[in-house]
Amino acid sequence: MTEPLQLSVLIPLYNEDESLPELHDWIVRVVTENHFSYEILFVDDGSTDNSWAVVEQLADRNPHVRGIRFNRNYGKTAGLQTGFQAVRGQVVITMDADLQDSPDEIPELYRLITQEGYDLVSGWKQKRYDPITKTLPTKLFNAVSRWISGVNLHDFNCGLKAYRQRVVKVIAPTLYGDMHRNLPIVANWNGFTRIGEKVVQHRARKYGSTKFGLERFVNGFLDVLVIAFVHRFSKRPMHFFGTMGTLSFFVGSVMAIWLIAEKLINIANGERYRNVTDNPLFFVGLVAIILGVQLFLAGFLGEMLVRQTLDKSGESAVAERVGFIEKRPV
Repeated sequence: MTEPLQLSVLIPLYNEDESLPELHDWIVRVVTENHFSYEILFVDDGSTDNSWAVVEQLADRNPHVRGIRFNRNYGKTAGLQTGFQAVRGQVVITMDADLQDSPDEIPELYRLITQEGYDLVSGWKQKRYDPITKTLPTKLFNAVSRWISGVNLHDFNCGLKAYRQRVVKVIAPTLYGDMHRNLPIVANWNGFTRIGEKVVQHRARKYGSTKFGLERFVNGFLDVLVIAFVHRFSKRPMHFFGTMGTLSFFVGSVMAIWLIAEKLINIANGERYRNVTDNPLFFVGLVAIILGVQLFLAGFLGEMLVRQTLDKSGESAVAERVGFIEKRPV
């Protein structure tokens, strides 16, 4: 019976052909010195340069290398999701392909998972080699993420992370969009609460240029809000929509009844009165009643959808694999 694989190093990449050989050799040196049984899984997110050819060359000369290539660019989350489903190591370490993450961190990250009992350890780039236009939005994003999620990390978006295998297998089916920025939050809300942090070295980019713009921070804020909402209400939408709808319906009904009662009282007392429809508050109440009904129906429909079993179809399409038992288009 073969021993379980100790370590999987998962590297999503997009147009990083220059850095891949150096990154591969660095990882191999570190894991060999520490006597790890390992695999390196490259997930090529539809690169338009020679990245896939480089991955094939590395797989030809190193049987521990495997690769997956998408037929187009789907984003980092899709790359991680597909990689999480394919990795075999008891500890999974993710890192970026641009050489800004140091493979020398691997042994300590492995130890924190296997000996300290963490489910997930996130890297913290305490000293960054990035312009202020990138570091300032990062600090704001991390602060908002801590406040919303309750997960006390300094750097949610660091690509260098270590996971217990069970964590990646559980969270992989739940990932979509750009959730790679919030993986510690997703893990925490799936019950993996032993989340740690390690200060890691951040190196200046050696080849190429960054593939991300400032819009990623806006998307990151929105993703945190989506994750928070989905976590709290995806299994019980009536708790949100039903509560809001009932409250709106109640407020609107009270306003309408009060206006009608006021008119009837004035008529009974022989006092001057005006039509209910002449009072703007009546229309405010009417809108509140209609909105309440719509929210309640939305909650009801949501509950019906939750009770149906839906097959999750991945949004990414794998075009090729290398280093797997069967090499074929998918």
